[in-house]
Order: sequence, then C-alpha cells, then structure tokens
Amino acid sequence: MPHLENVVLCRESQVSILQSLFGERHHFSFPSIFIYGHTASGKTYVTQTLLKTLELPHVFVNCVECFTLRLLLEQILNKLNHLSSSEDGCSTEITCETFNDFVRLFKQVTTAENLKDQTVYIVLDKAEYLRDMEANLLPGFLRLQELADRNVTVLFLSEIVWEKFRPNTGCFEPFVLYFPDYSIGNLQKILSHDHPPEYSADFYAAYINILLGVFYTVCRDLKELRHLAVLNFPKYCEPVVKGEASERDTRKLWRNIEPHLKKAMQTVYLREISSSQWEKLQKDDTDPGQLKGLSAHTHVELPYYSKFILIAAYLASYNPARTDKRFFLKHHGKIKKTNFLKKHEKTSNHLLGPKPFPLDRLLAILYSIVDSRVAPTANIFSQITSLVTLQLLTLVGHDDQLDGPKYKCTVSLDFIRAIARTVNFDIIKYLYDFL
Repeated sequence: MPHLENVVLCRESQVSILQSLFGERHHFSFPSIFIYGHTASGKTYVTQTLLKTLELPHVFVNCVECFTLRLLLEQILNKLNHLSSSEDGCSTEITCETFNDFVRLFKQVTTAENLKDQTVYIVLDKAEYLRDMEANLLPGFLRLQELADRNVTVLFLSEIVWEKFRPNTGCFEPFVLYFPDYSIGNLQKILSHDHPPEYSADFYAAYINILLGVFYTVCRDLKELRHLAVLNFPKYCEPVVKGEASERDTRKLWRNIEPHLKKAMQTVYLREISSSQWEKLQKDDTDPGQLKGLSAHTHVELPYYSKFILIAAYLASYNPARTDKRFFLKHHGKIKKTNFLKKHEKTSNHLLGPKPFPLDRLLAILYSIVDSRVAPTANIFSQITSLVTLQLLTLVGHDDQLDGPKYKCTVSLDFIRAIARTVNFDIIKYLYDFL
C-alpha cells in the first residue's frame, strides 16, 4: 500500500510479513504473534498503524496500565463489546474474574454481526508484565483461538526475547517477529521526514546529520533523538533568522550549535527540566561554559542533617584517617603538614578516588562539624541508608560483616561544595589536599 509506505518508514519487511500473516479479513490468521525488539524500534507504531490503515477490528491494551488479571480481562472484553455495539450506541460494562470466564464471555461478545466473519486482533503492549500474573494467562492467550473457537489473533509486543517468556511446562509456540534497531541511515531518513514546512528539506537534513554525528554514539533511541532534534533546532536556525548566515553556510551554523549540543549531551535520557526551561537556559549566555542546574545531583533536595552526613562522608573518604585529629580536635596543638606527610602521599587523594571508611569515623566527624549536639538516633542511621539508596554513598563489603559497615562517598567536589554552601560550611578548609 503506497499510503502505508509513506507513514511507516524503514520497516517495509516487517509490514510485509505482518500483512501476509493477517491475510484476508475472513481468513483464519496465525493464533498468536510475538513481536520483540528494543525500545523505540517501531513495534507499537507499526502494529497500530497497520491495523488502523487496514481498518481491522482490534483491541489495544497496555499491560502496564492493566496490572491485575481482572483489569486486563475486563479491558479487553469492554473494548470488544464497544466495537460490537458501536452501531447500536449502547453497551454495558462487563465484569470478569477468571480466564475461564473470559473465554466464555469472549465467545458471546464476538457473536456480533460485525465481528463474526472476520479476524479480531488483540494487541498486548508491554507483554513482559504478563509473566508476573497468573501462570495460566500466557498459555491461555497463546491458544485463545483454539479455546474460544473463534477467528482471533493475539499479538504480544515486548522488549524481551521469547525464550524469557516460555513456561517450563511448555506452551503453544507463537510466530516470532524481530524488529531490529534503526541504523544511522534509517534514523536520518525518519528524523528528516519531520522537517518544518518553513525550512527546506535539505537544510533540516543537514541539521539531523550534525545531530546524529554528535549523539548517535551515546543514544540510538528514536524518541530521545526526536526530542533532542525539536529542542535544539531553534538554536541551529538562529543565525539564519538573524540574517547572519545562509542555509548553506554549514560551518557557521555548526559553530553556533556545537556548545549547545555539548550541553544537551550531559542530559540525554534525563528529563530534569522542561523544554521551556531548557530554551530559557539557552538564551541565557552569561556562563556558556557551565551547564547550570542540569547535573542529575544538583536537583537532589536533602534534609538538613543529611547534608552534614554527606559532607562528613566526603571528608572521611578523601582525608587520611590520621589527619582527623588536626581537622576536628579543638585543642590539637600546632601540627604542621610536613610532620605527617608520608613519601607515598605525594599524589592528591582526589586523583586516587574515594577511600572506604567505617561508620564510627563518619559519626565522629559528623558530631564535630555540626554545631548542635546530634544524638545517634535511628533517624540519623535511616538518613545514611537513604543516601546509599540515592547512590550518593556506597556500601562497601557485606551487610553481615562483624567489624561494622564501611562506606564510600561517590559525589564530586563541585557537588559537595554546592551542598556545603547551602549550610554555610567551608569544606575546603577541612580537606587535606587543599592545605
């Protein structure tokens, strides 16, 4: 179909296989089809577009939304009931508890005149969630055509291979169809197809070529690349809009967009700020070398004492244990750095990376840097656990070790300085490397 080829790009072989499997409306199709591939490889889009274009009766259900057996079965039956009673305009809600009831009710619903003599398609998106439901559900859907004695095909869409689905007891094998990742040529063609009408196709294709040159090595996700293309295109067009460059002046356009693409590279897959905030950031060129507020950690809001725990953990990770007396004991006397500098410590501790430290050392540093007395309550220990969950601290070794847990601080110097500023703590004064 020429119309379908214009809508579904770079998936001609998959569309052809599906069309041949579907056959004519009144033909019995394959009982179950398993379609798998990585995220954003066109599985859902191709299936939906094909069923809508061919005007085949179908029900589309997302297994993430229908997280229980009852929700899933009722959603399918009610959508089918709506299809069969669309001419009458009146339909009643169907309730269904078990798969046995589902087969019985499915037979009743599909006796409608407009569903009787043609194949009905049930599409289960995110089908990997079916594995967490009742054991009889997946084998039942695979054999629904046989159990219900109706012309029905169930399509499973998943990012996981069929071998991860197959039950140990065995089941009816579906027809397996693989959707490979888009190549760089495919992505170029698909993204160039979205060009704005006010600009030429060649101009937008050149922009997509630059975008893929930067991002293709780190991101193959079509959705993410499409988002990045829309987000950064106004900046690419800026010299053309201002009259400073023509559409063919590729070098000047590249120089203008390069620093902004480097900024965007730091936030691939991270929706830390909205598109409008990103555009506002791009217009603010006061500090082009630094990406303000786009680090994943700078958006972490921590409780007051958690900040001090993190600061204490950083000091324990990057200061040698024997320097604690100098930094945290009030009447330590005069100790020069040269007195405790060893030969093997010429290298900066920040270059060597964080060192593990025991819990009691962390608490000792915490009590010395916090002005008010902090009791070692369960609240403090739970905050340490929260920092580990947030991956700001890492637990080293096993939970059951006898000498108590050891931790490492995994945050950067810039991040800890930002945290320290919020509690008016000068962390540089307490770091051994900066003496």
